[in-house]
Amino acid sequence: MKLTANLSLLYTELPMLERFSAAAEDGFTAVEIQFPYDTPADELRIALDDTGLECVLINIPAGDLMSGGKGLACVAGREADFEAALAECLEYVRVLRPRCVNVLAGRAADEDRVTALEVLRINVQKAVTQLAPLGVQVTLEAINTFDMPDFLISSFDDMRRFTESSDADIRMQFDIYHMARMGEPVESLLTTYGAQLGHIQFANVPGRHEPGSGELNFERLFAAAEQSGYQGWYGAEYRPEGATSAGLGWMKKYQNRSN
Repeated sequence: MKLTANLSLLYTELPMLERFSAAAEDGFTAVEIQFPYDTPADELRIALDDTGLECVLINIPAGDLMSGGKGLACVAGREADFEAALAECLEYVRVLRPRCVNVLAGRAADEDRVTALEVLRINVQKAVTQLAPLGVQVTLEAINTFDMPDFLISSFDDMRRFTESSDADIRMQFDIYHMARMGEPVESLLTTYGAQLGHIQFANVPGRHEPGSGELNFERLFAAAEQSGYQGWYGAEYRPEGATSAGLGWMKKYQNRSN
């Protein structure tokens, strides 16, 4: 089992460039960063090299999505903005060399759904065309509508249908927290579809905190993914209840299984 620290949510008590060494000291061998673009890519590369960490995943910039806007990837009329975001992402990919790049679909009203899905399909194809030659797997994530109302891809079926119908090589990014918040049968889905997933992220529900803080049995969920044939990374993408390092007791049972 391969664990990554999501440095956008973990170790936020530290400046970004100091989070790498903290993660390495706590036993992580890899990191992921939602949006690394506020820090120069070369500085992030130095932090990776100094700590021996691997960068597993970043997102394509999502415009105003995180501040309540519609985002970019599914929004008609913002195709040029998505292309600019993809170009910026490519600059970071060449330096950070992540295994995966994730696309956040964005928001769309019900009446705009058909158009939004077509815009997303075209933009995802652009991303795959440019990222696949660099050895990067493009992923697409479903996000719950409690945290992000009107998100276009919010259920597992939304995510599965889109990836299966796409001509592009795109895989599902399965976030255990988002799927649990949507009431999805998480363990069953991991058992059935684990081998088809490009990346897994996790946090407990309902508070999006570390394992042991809420309702989910991660021993069962991780076992289901492993038994299904999933061989990728597991991203710790939660908000620690206190200092990050103090809340890592859950890691001990999995570190012996880490590669």
